[in-house]
Amino acid sequence: MIHPDVIGCDIAKAHLDFFDSGLERHFRIDNTPAAISAWLDGLDGRGVHIVFEATGRYDRQLRIALETRELPYSRVNPARARDFAKAIGLLAKTDAIDARLLARMGQSLPLSTQAPDDPARHVLARLHTRRDQLVAMRQQERTRLHETEGIERDSAESHMAWLDAEVARIEMACRDVLKAEKTLQEQEARLRSIPGIGPVAALTLIAHMPELGNRSAKAIAALAGLAPFNVGTSRGKRHIRGGRQPDQVLGLKSRFQPRRR
Repeated sequence: MIHPDVIGCDIAKAHLDFFDSGLERHFRIDNTPAAISAWLDGLDGRGVHIVFEATGRYDRQLRIALETRELPYSRVNPARARDFAKAIGLLAKTDAIDARLLARMGQSLPLSTQAPDDPARHVLARLHTRRDQLVAMRQQERTRLHETEGIERDSAESHMAWLDAEVARIEMACRDVLKAEKTLQEQEARLRSIPGIGPVAALTLIAHMPELGNRSAKAIAALAGLAPFNVGTSRGKRHIRGGRQPDQVLGLKSRFQPRRR
């Protein structure tokens, strides 16, 4: 569905830049619950659709406010927004220009309306992201062991032991979230029944791929960045590309794409 009355929003940590296509007006507000609520109060029941890029934690306050008031919005992949800008020949880039771009994107393309966020899945996604961060730090320390000795080595080993314990603690917290939600438990059981899907892979998919079970296999593969696409004029060759950004599906490609032999 193409939305005629669209408000584009460029999101930063401290502020939000809007372009209201209905009023042809740009404005900025603080990225705080109070400022967002005051702005929404001023819409006066207008039938608008808000479009913004997926920016991880920085768009959460806006999403919560929109979902609380049951207002429709589209959270688009930043790569798709950049491709749209190239397609219309827009090279300049400022917060105000990006907001106008997103409004125009919502007017020109049939963007899907975002489903409300699942609070339990959101907690699981945050915990899973933290686990991946800790695992990455542990791997860095393991690599350093080959170059250290004496006190340096003792420090790295001590840090790795702490990281092992912290990863285990986060994994236990993830298990607690799964145990508390019957729907997530059932989804994990179905995923674990697939050969090759272990507990970490299942957790990754549950936390970061809520579309599982509601979209086709091809659509899911494309979202994960695992779908092969034709590139250029070479016949018989396809390459995987695209998909969600690392802050949305952390580690999916590395866990599921075939390894080169």
